[in-house]
Amino acid sequence: MKTYSLNEIKSALEGVDLIHLIEKGFIAYSEGRSVVPPVGELVFKDPPGDVHIKYGYIKGDDYYCIKIASGFHCNEDLGIPGGSGMMLLFRQKTGESVCVLHDEAYLTDVRTAVAGAIAARYLAPKEVSAIGVIGTGRQARMQVEYLEGVVDCKDVAVWGRTLEKVDRYQNDMITKGYAVTVCDSPSEVAERSNLIITATNATEPLLSADDIPSGRHFTAMGSDTHEKRELEGGILARADLLVADSIPQCIERGEIAWCLREGVISEQDIVELGNVINGKSPGRDSENQITVADLTGVAVQDIQIATAVYTALENETVEGE
Repeated sequence: MKTYSLNEIKSALEGVDLIHLIEKGFIAYSEGRSVVPPVGELVFKDPPGDVHIKYGYIKGDDYYCIKIASGFHCNEDLGIPGGSGMMLLFRQKTGESVCVLHDEAYLTDVRTAVAGAIAARYLAPKEVSAIGVIGTGRQARMQVEYLEGVVDCKDVAVWGRTLEKVDRYQNDMITKGYAVTVCDSPSEVAERSNLIITATNATEPLLSADDIPSGRHFTAMGSDTHEKRELEGGILARADLLVADSIPQCIERGEIAWCLREGVISEQDIVELGNVINGKSPGRDSENQITVADLTGVAVQDIQIATAVYTALENETVEGE
């Protein structure tokens, strides 16, 4: 069994068509061609943090994957990264261990950002006036960066709780070629933007239905546990198209789970992202629609990116011999 470092993993990702690969994973999931058990989860209160264990396989593939990823958001005060973790790859036919991808949660961040780009590809307005971002962390950056090639827009409107972090976000994104407007409230973000990304650890809604003009798309990816929430239920109730990366997962966690418990939506209102990609369910068909993608993170994303990285690393080894 081989162990690969973060630097090796980053090098192997160069040139890999992740959007295509992860779209194939979502399709396999929605078509019932994968086995993905419920998420394993540890939630810590003092200090706050969570650990997710996601695992599964796509039928007929060579490998299965077990992913462990953590997020401890007060780590910044200690001068250490907030995320950590690894992906473990095994042969599907024999159970033999193949490799440890010691990615320090980087691959989880990448596949999450790629899922946001996929959601935008099918659900965002054709003409994106500005990309709205609620949050200032790693995903608040990566979700925007991975929209390149999917959305033709470099204007960003951002809101965050801490002025220092907002300033840092603005400066970082300007150096990457974006024009960044700092907003005084989440509602101002929604007013200025028609593609809105929520990327926080909030446990109370940051946006209400009254804040939302027509023609908006939301990629809600911060709420990935039972406790987290970013959107008030009226937004999902107003949505013309409500998309889950995994209906079974979103029934248990994320924005959809809150709204189901409150009774403002029903399961019949939800379609799955893989079925939008493969054309079984429609995507956005009007610029005036409100669309919401609730992304809780599905193991097929981990399977696809881990397999792609390992394959690239093995090819590098063969070429170097």
